[in-house]
Amino acid sequence: MSTYLTPGVYVEEVPSASKPIGGVGTSIAAFVGLTPHGPIHTPVRISNWGQFVTIFSAPDNPKNGPFMPGAYLAHSVYGFFANGGGVCWIVRVGATDGASEPRAALPAAGSSETSFTAVAREEAGSDVTIELTESKPATPEGAKDDDRGKAGGAEPTYRLVVETKQDHEEFEGPLGKGRTSLATKVNASSKLIRLDLADGAPAPIPGTYTLSAPTIEPDKLDAPHLVGDVARRQGMGALAAIDEITMVCMPDLVSLAANGDTTKFRDVQGKILAHCEARQDRMAILDPPPNRSPQEIFEWRQNEAGYDSKFGTEYWPYLEVMDPLTGRPLMIPPSGHVAGVWARTDRTRGVHKAPANEVVMATNGLAFHITQEEQGELNKAGINCIRAFPGRGIRIWGARTLSSDPEWRYLNVRRLFNYIAESINEGTQWSVFEPNDRKLWLQLRIAAENFLTRTWRDGALFGLTPAEAFYVKCDEETNPPDEIEAGKVIVEIGIAPVKPAEFIVFRISQYAAGAAEISV
Repeated sequence: MSTYLTPGVYVEEVPSASKPIGGVGTSIAAFVGLTPHGPIHTPVRISNWGQFVTIFSAPDNPKNGPFMPGAYLAHSVYGFFANGGGVCWIVRVGATDGASEPRAALPAAGSSETSFTAVAREEAGSDVTIELTESKPATPEGAKDDDRGKAGGAEPTYRLVVETKQDHEEFEGPLGKGRTSLATKVNASSKLIRLDLADGAPAPIPGTYTLSAPTIEPDKLDAPHLVGDVARRQGMGALAAIDEITMVCMPDLVSLAANGDTTKFRDVQGKILAHCEARQDRMAILDPPPNRSPQEIFEWRQNEAGYDSKFGTEYWPYLEVMDPLTGRPLMIPPSGHVAGVWARTDRTRGVHKAPANEVVMATNGLAFHITQEEQGELNKAGINCIRAFPGRGIRIWGARTLSSDPEWRYLNVRRLFNYIAESINEGTQWSVFEPNDRKLWLQLRIAAENFLTRTWRDGALFGLTPAEAFYVKCDEETNPPDEIEAGKVIVEIGIAPVKPAEFIVFRISQYAAGAAEISV
């Protein structure tokens, strides 16, 4: 409280009693999988396809860009942006042992051999670049070499600059393994890299090199690579600390099923659902195993993949795209394209609109065309079908979760609750440690009511008036003395979500013209 001692005019800033709640983003996807290059186990936030190409393309094979034979991540990310996606996180997976260390093999001048390999130390992270220049040419024949202590034929001296986003190091010396050599200096004092140098290593080609972890081939991909570890922030575990993610896709997981390991495939999908259930703010978009008929997919869902989760969805069949590596059609899992359609629907209609009856772009066809009856069985099993309609294109034709609870049957209802809960959570952080009295209760109630009124006006809640659409309660009844003593403020909220019109029924009967005027 201010103290006034001198006469005069005083202007004070008074905080508003109203603390508005803003809506959070609902369309930020996360992709975990394989790329030929890029940071390993480090989530990278990108906002367009060009950024993905720049970061994850192989520098030694620019023609292939970020695409890998047998891998689906690049195709899925392309489908995400092509269908309206705006922002996503990419986690490139790698081996969980020392082989995953980012490295760069420097080629030898005049031969196909490797001169030496620079390997990033663990504390350096993955964004390491090195620049090698020849700072002093070889000593002329007969001249004294101070470094080697002998005359004639000395090696040239090299200057090595090592950089990350935070650190910068410089070293200089000849190539060998002597006391003053470049490798000795780097390995003794660098906090960022080490040099693996064989005896008699040939002279390297000067240039700038980015250290990157070796690529895992799709047929060598294993469950631990994808699941990773939360403590070490590897694989899917790297997503645990990123709060803004609302969708999780793992398209390269289907490689396990394609290789015949459906047990690990099912186990990893269960872990994806467990991750989303634990976070309570994101949805898993699962891909079924490849090369199966509608009946086999139904049996897979009923007998093998007994998932029951309101935080997961599954889409089928696979999509046909053009493979830029071969120029031939390729069947890819649909999760990335579906995530893009979710993002587009959120932007154009809102998160309350079911992302169905929406065109799937950047696809040339489907791996399987199903009948009305086949979809009926799959729909009951929670499999959202993608269908081709003459003159209307390829469309998502389902909007269900993997939950058996009718209350959480529809995808848009679950996502609407995620949106409201996360928005209120972030928009009321100011209330922590405030005095727990009626004034605080009133402020929280007004903030929640104003936010829900805006949500109702956007068409997300059912009812002709706000009173029919929601209620907010925060008073003595919800906050008895024992709850106040425990340091709690309890706000009770009820909402009536708008559910999708999944089955449109027209009742048609014959009508005898003028029948009402006929008298007997």
